[in-house]
Amino acid sequence: MAYIACFYARINKEKMVVKDTSANIGFEKELWNAADSLRNHVSASDYRKVAIGLIFLKYVSDSFDQKYQELVAEGAGFEEDRDEYISENIFYVPEKARWSLIASNAHSSQIGVILDEAMRAIEKENKSLKNVLPQEYSSPNLDKRVLGEVVDIFTNVNMYENGNEKDLLGRAYEYFLEKFAESEGKKGGEFYTPGSIVKTIVEILKPFRGRVYDPACGSGGMFVQSAKFVESHSGNIANLSIFGQESNPDTWKMAKMNMAIRGIDANFGEHQANTFFNDLHPTLKANFIMANPPFNVSNWGADRLQDDVRWKFGTPPNSNANYAWIQHMIHHLDPTNGKIGLVLANGSLSTTQSGEGEIRKAIIEADLVEGIIALPDKLFYSVTIPASLWFISKNKKQTGKTLFIDARKMGEMEDRKHRKFDYETDIKKLAKTFEDFQNGELEDVKGYCAAVETSEIAKQDYILTPGRYVGIEEQEEDTEPFEEKMDRLTSELSEMFARSHELEDEIKERLGEIGFEI
Repeated sequence: MAYIACFYARINKEKMVVKDTSANIGFEKELWNAADSLRNHVSASDYRKVAIGLIFLKYVSDSFDQKYQELVAEGAGFEEDRDEYISENIFYVPEKARWSLIASNAHSSQIGVILDEAMRAIEKENKSLKNVLPQEYSSPNLDKRVLGEVVDIFTNVNMYENGNEKDLLGRAYEYFLEKFAESEGKKGGEFYTPGSIVKTIVEILKPFRGRVYDPACGSGGMFVQSAKFVESHSGNIANLSIFGQESNPDTWKMAKMNMAIRGIDANFGEHQANTFFNDLHPTLKANFIMANPPFNVSNWGADRLQDDVRWKFGTPPNSNANYAWIQHMIHHLDPTNGKIGLVLANGSLSTTQSGEGEIRKAIIEADLVEGIIALPDKLFYSVTIPASLWFISKNKKQTGKTLFIDARKMGEMEDRKHRKFDYETDIKKLAKTFEDFQNGELEDVKGYCAAVETSEIAKQDYILTPGRYVGIEEQEEDTEPFEEKMDRLTSELSEMFARSHELEDEIKERLGEIGFEI
């Protein structure tokens, strides 16, 4: 019955789409559809860089132009004074990189050359972008006619209708990263962490001020969300100092552009680098560390780091880098108030292989684990293995206790493959649970949350799987007599059978309307 009803709904939906193609789609989707037309005209490895680069160029050029027009209106002749822009955290854009020039040459055979020259000119004028911007537009493999059409759409799309352009282009950049992660599957997880996870970590840690660090920063999503959190609570993002590191060169470039679009001053080092072997921030002690490091990495080079100062709780095995990531982050925590929120595969909660159990035991006995959240499936685009959020804190408010939350039933499916948390009903609930725990006001809820003494965790062999502690949700007692229940259920089933026949006839009719007969 349910299947027939769902199929009927899909037929109705398809019919609606065929009849009405004038729906008002958002500008993010419009830009994505424009850039997506390039997919068959450029190599897969260059496609993401080309599309992201166009958004970045449009942003910096339009931001410059807005300030340029203001200076022209003032009439003092400072519109080409580089310092007038830098003082307001606006990139100075030389003439050959301004979007007006690019737009006027959209259908020139030289549009690719013009775009590459624009990227080089911006890098030359803005040292923080050196070797960051893509310069593949003049490639003979990229159809210049299609490229010109994409430039037209980027030129004409209305970005001012629902907010200031910095916010809108930032949203577009984030939307592109999400769509690329979705389309690239496992590889996409290297640069993008789903918004549900990032927002949950930020809402729980509350990074209002201080040093924020991500040792596996991808495209910088943790930092973007931190800035949004501060702004939404009437704070000042200038109170945050951003530090990140990324080993993939293309992802490092995306992160640099992401911060530039958002107007966030961030220190990602002069180049990409492996966090374990070339720590770009060796003396950093961060107030907040937020990360989604790669899961279960093997053969990561532990044999060359046997006596590393970071392995305070035990040397992590070469077969899995999970506890190397945890200890690297603990090493970089501010000793008075440092807090960590990170994503790890569920295996890290219970593994005893190669000394990992002993490392976990030492971390728990040091009273560093403040909370664990078991996540539902399908939150990630890239992995299907179960994952959890770890929250590690120096100087916990509730000493000797750890909060366990089982959130596996939370969230809603946004399509057949992907789940997301709703901010109001899911993320705020998780953050409130943490607040109540920290304030000593939490009441355990069977099947959802429990505050557990370290001594009880020890009895469970230091396993941190939330299900062991929160128990099973209490079920309402069924008091309906068996005979009455069977009468009710058979009556309902009879009605469903009758309705199913009606739906079958209706489906046949609808299929006939669009040319399909059964």
